[in-house]
Amino acid sequence: MAMREIRVVGDPVLRTPCAEIVDIDARVRSLVEDLLETVDDEGRAGLAANQIGVGLRAFSWNIEDEVGYILNPRIVALSEDEYQDGDEGCLSVPGLWFPTRRSWFARAEGINLDGKPVVVEGEELMARCIQHEVDHLDGLLYLDRLEPSVRKQAMKAVREQL
Repeated sequence: MAMREIRVVGDPVLRTPCAEIVDIDARVRSLVEDLLETVDDEGRAGLAANQIGVGLRAFSWNIEDEVGYILNPRIVALSEDEYQDGDEGCLSVPGLWFPTRRSWFARAEGINLDGKPVVVEGEELMARCIQHEVDHLDGLLYLDRLEPSVRKQAMKAVREQL
């Protein structure tokens, strides 16, 4: 296991959709160990594989003292009438937080290291995490979800950091 370096905005791996995991081999098992170790740090809620430079569909979370992972996640349900508009940040966009509208509830389905079906679901912070990390795996950043006027401000702040 290893604490991995976080890739930051501007790195092309963050804009590349991740590939499905077909074979659960030693490489995938090592990836999951690294995701779990890297997310298990103060102030970290979620971590997608491409944030540590691996283009495979996997993410880990660290929400309310629960650390876990899911492989090949797909969002299968979102609340359609309840939303949250709180500030969102990202390890790959360090130090910046902007109001981001997300569904209040989210459910993702995937598999675990044994190839068995897994369901990850939750409200509020867990829902935000699921949506945020699946976006990463699809090559999106939370900045892409911002309202146009806020996105303009956010992109200016990102450029100033580079």
